[in-house]
Amino acid sequence: MAGKTEQSPSETPLRVVTPPDDGAPLFGPDEIRRIWREHRRWVAAILLAHKPREVDVEDLLQVVAMSVVRKIGELRDPAAVKPWLRTVAINAARASGREVQRKRKHLRLVREREVEPGATEDDATRREEADRLMDLARTLPEGYREPLLMRCVRGMSYKQIGAVLDLPETTIETRIARGRRMLRELAIQNERQRGHTETAAGNPEAPARRRAAAGA
Repeated sequence: MAGKTEQSPSETPLRVVTPPDDGAPLFGPDEIRRIWREHRRWVAAILLAHKPREVDVEDLLQVVAMSVVRKIGELRDPAAVKPWLRTVAINAARASGREVQRKRKHLRLVREREVEPGATEDDATRREEADRLMDLARTLPEGYREPLLMRCVRGMSYKQIGAVLDLPETTIETRIARGRRMLRELAIQNERQRGHTETAAGNPEAPARRRAAAGA
């Protein structure tokens, strides 16, 4: 939307509210800020891997940040922070997906791409291809989708991804390589389907003519 300045996920503010004094909390305000600074990068990648296209990552980061402030005090083990954050992020992304589905039942969404001043047709084509690849990446199995997006979109190292997903670096490297291969295969298949659709739409008699030519 014109006029909207998007923040980088790494700049997402976290407003810390001190919980009521019901005993010594495991995570004080300074510790909560540190946790958010340390983990928000990969949290954004998890959101990107699970959210619907229409939902902005920045909006979901705000949802997760609010959950961190309000509910992290319920944790009793510091080692549970990463799996808990991942669950919060996935739940937030899936909740947004359910909301989008509800809206689709009542509204026919028409997405109009805004062309920036000075943008060329090639720029619009590249953005369209990037969007298409992202949509295809979201169809990959979760075990390949998450590490692939962490690596390719967030630029995280194998070591960092392994620490988040609690997997060996060799496993992460293998899954990313397989995920890329799967994505390339999906892209080729998608391009072929688009080509067939466009050919049929442009000439309804084309399939019949191809069958006739094959039988000649």
